[in-house]
Amino acid sequence: MFNKILVANRGEIACRVFRTAKRMGLKTVAVYSDADARSPHVLMADEAVRLGPAPAAESYLKAELILLAAKETGADCIHPGYGFLSERESFAKACAEAGIAFVGPPPGAIAAMGDKIESKKLAKAAGVNVVPGFLGEIADTDEAVRIASDIGYPVMMKASAGGGGKGMRLAYSEQDVREGFEATKREGLASFGDDRVFIEKFIEQPRHIEIQVLGDQHGNIVYLGERECSIQRRHQKVVEEAPSPFVTPAMRRKMGEQAVALARAVGYYSAGTVELIVSGADTTGDGFYFLEMNTRLQVEHPVTEAITGLDLVEQMIRVAAGERLAFDQEGVKLNGWAIENRVYAEDPYRGFLPSTGRLVRYAPPTAEETPYGETPVAGYTRVDDGVAEGGEVSMFYDPMIAKLVTWAPTRDEAADLQVAALDRFVVEGVGNNVDFLSALMQHTRFRSGALTTGFIAEEYPEGFGGAPADAGLQRKLAGLAALIAERTAARARAIGGQLGEALTTPRRWTVRIGSDDFAVDLAAGLTVDGAPMVIEHDFRPGARLVTATIDGEPLSVQVVPTRGGWRLTTRGAAHNVRVLPAHIAPLAAHMIEKLPPDTSKFLLCPMPGLLTRLEVDAGDRVEAGQPLAVVEAMKMENILRAERAGTVARVNHQPGDSLAVDAAILEFE
Repeated sequence: MFNKILVANRGEIACRVFRTAKRMGLKTVAVYSDADARSPHVLMADEAVRLGPAPAAESYLKAELILLAAKETGADCIHPGYGFLSERESFAKACAEAGIAFVGPPPGAIAAMGDKIESKKLAKAAGVNVVPGFLGEIADTDEAVRIASDIGYPVMMKASAGGGGKGMRLAYSEQDVREGFEATKREGLASFGDDRVFIEKFIEQPRHIEIQVLGDQHGNIVYLGERECSIQRRHQKVVEEAPSPFVTPAMRRKMGEQAVALARAVGYYSAGTVELIVSGADTTGDGFYFLEMNTRLQVEHPVTEAITGLDLVEQMIRVAAGERLAFDQEGVKLNGWAIENRVYAEDPYRGFLPSTGRLVRYAPPTAEETPYGETPVAGYTRVDDGVAEGGEVSMFYDPMIAKLVTWAPTRDEAADLQVAALDRFVVEGVGNNVDFLSALMQHTRFRSGALTTGFIAEEYPEGFGGAPADAGLQRKLAGLAALIAERTAARARAIGGQLGEALTTPRRWTVRIGSDDFAVDLAAGLTVDGAPMVIEHDFRPGARLVTATIDGEPLSVQVVPTRGGWRLTTRGAAHNVRVLPAHIAPLAAHMIEKLPPDTSKFLLCPMPGLLTRLEVDAGDRVEAGQPLAVVEAMKMENILRAERAGTVARVNHQPGDSLAVDAAILEFE
């Protein structure tokens, strides 16, 4: 076994590997950029080595600096995590040449699967189902249009070296191909240094299902069941679960056997994932097709760990040390259900725009240790993160804040645990998708298991405005808001000079939630609109999270003071609640409403980013839907279009300018 492990990565995956390494008795080495000098993964390791400036190209992608750090610290193995250098054949080779073990697959397997075009040819030769498409190099847009027409719309354009949702465009028409082909090439070149694009048929009612494989250096390869990853936004996974509610045991066996055959064909060992696109309309069990093989540890590996009881990081380390797998295919048992939600720094209320900045507050729900090697009975919650309160979500790296994982005996129970945990997940300072994730977990279509990769676009075509709250939940919030108001007023009264000694705390309140008013009376117990309610709560003035039991049911609510009330967030939505003493409430109708400024004559930048293209100039006439500008953020191009017809009066920025949120790029007459 090794003595010291270096993790060539950052954030949550570095912390994740360190936890297992420390449990195995290995010494640990972190590497970091200037932006991560005080990050949790640096503080967690026994030793840490600076790589360079914040941009990944000057730090985490510098293989020679990482190898130098390993030599200087005496690390005898390197775990690459995911992203960065994890799927670079050259890095695996360089480790071998330096006499340092690479905790991953052999370089040949990385090379074989790293090219999406060549990997499909290999998969077909190994007897794996592949999607109909064109796997050769495409010279230009005109050729792309011809190929797409031959395959038949809709088609998917993909960067050959792509991944993580980058370098992908769905085309329903020739116009979509002409608009998206060059953008796909540019994204591939910017993110992966490779502008080759291939085109394949887009599968209708698609589900994204993947098979986890694990092999050793002695020819033993097993599959560890499947993961359902169909809930995606812009081809980026948001929710993952294991097993899939769609896959039957027979289908699982077919998928697993094909995945193992592909791994065996390229001499694979270590952990890897074979990704499949599956037709939800297929009833034969054969409607699955090879997409790609990820020759690394996946972001979503914890759900597989939860249902198998295996520590995949430990398995990778043992395989890298030359050990045999301690089990065969018959020894792989699937138990219960696990769900993972990715908590991102993005604002679902503003079209999921990326958010950067400081984590003013960060308090994830209380989690338990993953019971590796045990068979759990009750459900549990796990949080994998690499951030801390006061830290910064940087523009230089992926916006994922944490992974929230729940396990339970059944799927509904695992989803219920997610909702309860998300209610307790406190993030302030950056936009985040916690409300959206909670809404997904409660959605009737999610609960039914009727998933496709178009789930989010189909269920939220107008964007996200919060999970709907029924009348029962609103009544509970009204009663809780009145108790919060009473306790806050009592505290203010007790502090000399705030309310005066003669004033008494109000007992009757009018609570407005949205456009609905609730009459809450605390004079004789607690009633809401005349109906009794029993609430036990732990609210203290200034507290950010309140845990309550309302009519015998638990509820966690996040509380933020606002002018005239509070913003109460729970069950996937933020509710602006106004609380006034009942005798004052009628006067509120006479207050003058402050209207927001009119920004309709501006093209505003929706996120921090780089203006890469400007399609119009002052004096140009534009029509609704016409592309006006392209802004690059997180290495993805975002086309900004005209919301209505008009004439450009003024251009305020030029390509190459760095833009802040709401920067006025154009002004219309």
